[in-house]
Amino acid sequence: MPEAPKTTLEKMNAAILKLDFDAALAFCTDDTAWTFEGDQVLTGKQAVRQWMLENYKEPPSFTLQRTVAEGDFLVALGEITVPDAHGKAVLHNYSDVWRLRDGLFAELHAFVVKAL
Repeated sequence: MPEAPKTTLEKMNAAILKLDFDAALAFCTDDTAWTFEGDQVLTGKQAVRQWMLENYKEPPSFTLQRTVAEGDFLVALGEITVPDAHGKAVLHNYSDVWRLRDGLFAELHAFVVKAL
């Protein structure tokens, strides 16, 4: 039986904090699709791995504030701090909507906005 979606997300996030992208992607399907709403779509583990390499030169700082799971879906709300183009740390709020398949993350719709 697959793990609870929140547990799977926590394990993936822990791997990202260690910059262990292969371990993080082990929690995703091979054909995973990540949509950053209003920005870009990544299809497949290789595309996501490349995005992580480019965007997480240092571990991101994030706080998972709340999760809501129903069926094959998990919604995660939180805050993430990432550097801007000038290297300045900027706080963002996020809402990630994940769809799972066979206990793995198959799809992400990420809504990320700069915090007020």
